Formats: sequence, C-alpha cells, structure tokens
Amino acid sequence: MWLRVLGSAAGGGYPQWNCSCPTCRAVREGTRPARARTQSSIAVSPDRERWFLFNASPDIRAQFEAFPGLHPGDDRATPVAAVLLTDAELDHTLGLLLLREGRGIRLHATEATYATLTSGTGVLTTLERYCPVEWTRVVPGQDVPLDGISYRAFDVPTAKHDRFGTGTDEGRVVGYRLTDDATGRAAVYLPGVQALTPAVLTELEDCACLLIDGTCWHDDELIRLGLAQKTAHDMGHLCIGGPGGSLEQLSRLAIERRIYIHINNTNPILLEDSPERRQVEQSGMEVASDGLEVEVPAR
Repeated sequence: MWLRVLGSAAGGGYPQWNCSCPTCRAVREGTRPARARTQSSIAVSPDRERWFLFNASPDIRAQFEAFPGLHPGDDRATPVAAVLLTDAELDHTLGLLLLREGRGIRLHATEATYATLTSGTGVLTTLERYCPVEWTRVVPGQDVPLDGISYRAFDVPTAKHDRFGTGTDEGRVVGYRLTDDATGRAAVYLPGVQALTPAVLTELEDCACLLIDGTCWHDDELIRLGLAQKTAHDMGHLCIGGPGGSLEQLSRLAIERRIYIHINNTNPILLEDSPERRQVEQSGMEVASDGLEVEVPAR
C-alpha cells in the first residue's frame, strides 16, 4: 500500500494569502529554510494504479498536476477510484466542485458530513447539478472493502462549534484506519483530532504509519500572534507542544512512522531550522511536505 501526501497544510495553505505572520513571511521572502504547502489531502493506492482520495482540497487541480500518478488517460478516465471524507470542512471538500467535469464521483462520507454538504454548505447540492454522485454511507466501526484495501472509519469526538447545525456529533469528524488486503498492514489518517482519547488510541495500535493532526504547536498560537481569539482546541485540534500535547503522547507509541500533517501556517515546525522542528525530529516524528510518499511494506 502506498500513501501520497498531496497537500500537507491546514486550511488556507502555506503561506496563507492574507497572513504576514513570521512563518508566512519567512517562506515568502526566503529568509529561513521552509517549503510552501497546499491544503491537506492524501491519495492511497494498493498498486500505484488505482488511487483513493482522502479529502478534496481547494488546491486539488495543482495537486493532481504535481503527481503523474493521477494524470488522466487518453479517454479522460482518471485513476481516482473514490473520494473519502473525514469531515465537511471547506478546506476538505471544496475540491469536489473542481471534479465536476468527470463522469461521476464515488463519495464515502458519514451521514453527518453528507447532511452538512447538502443542507449546510450546499457543496453536494451544487455538484450534483453537474455530475452524478454515488454516496456510500460511512459508519464508524464498520469494515468496508474497497479494491485492494479496506477501511474502518472511527469517530473522533469534537466539541468544535457546528456552524451548520447537523444535529449530531456522531460522525462529524472521523479518522480512517486503512488495511492492505495483501499484507494485512495498516495505516491511519487522522488530520483532525481534539483529544487522543482511549478509543482513538486503540485505533492507532499496531499501525505501520500514522498521518496525524499537526495544526498548531501552541494551543494559544493564534492568540499569541494577535490573529484570532480562538485556541487550537476551540478549532477542533490538539496542539503538538507542551505537557499533554500530541508530541508527548505519541512518543510513547510503537508506530514505525509517525508524521504530522494538516499544519497551520502559523506553526513554527514549518521552519526547518526552528527549535520546535528539531524537537519533533528528535522524538522520531516527521513533518509532512507536499509530494511525500510512504510505502507501507509487509512485515
């Protein structure tokens, strides 16, 4: 099984178009070692021929062009077999509208996400005017075969404000545990997590690769920079640094590759010479960049 990071930044990308925080200035001006990044999404394949897209970011066109494995054939057929969503956030779903020229979309999403995309944001309501959408309801805890791999979504509890009022917290945010049918090895994609609860930690057990929420280093990062009055927790994310942060908790887990993804433009780990970046790397974790490819090998 192969995992390709199409985009590694949080919403807005890096640098963010309307931000002049120190990390954004550094990558624009080239004053410190840092790489620009597009908004978070990955592609997963059992054979490097068929690819399953996890989240569809607004940067999807550039991400497809940057990866020959997703280029179309002579008859406009594409290797994208389906799109699976972790939630209904705009930075994870607006790319669906850019897939409207295709012959149709096979979409896997929870009932809560589907409801938000139809009666809330209207993304699916609009998309269905252009192309057929085949929805498969994602049920947390249920194993679902795809084509060469299988997935099990798991609920990720969140207290983030539900601006569209779906009426349920169950399935509003999920992670995916992906298993290679040929080898039995597993990887977990978890770009948004507010707390590493015992139930969530159980889903990480014995996985070979973990791609996990790296949105902010400090819980009050945006407040410190004078950019907002929200904490990372308020936005549905567990910070990396400090006591009880994800770095401390994940360092105790026996996972072969642990990679931060969905990194906010304000996060100092984007600066390759920062002390925060060194702390992450010294702990044995990695920081995803666009184009990173991970093979999940047999034991």
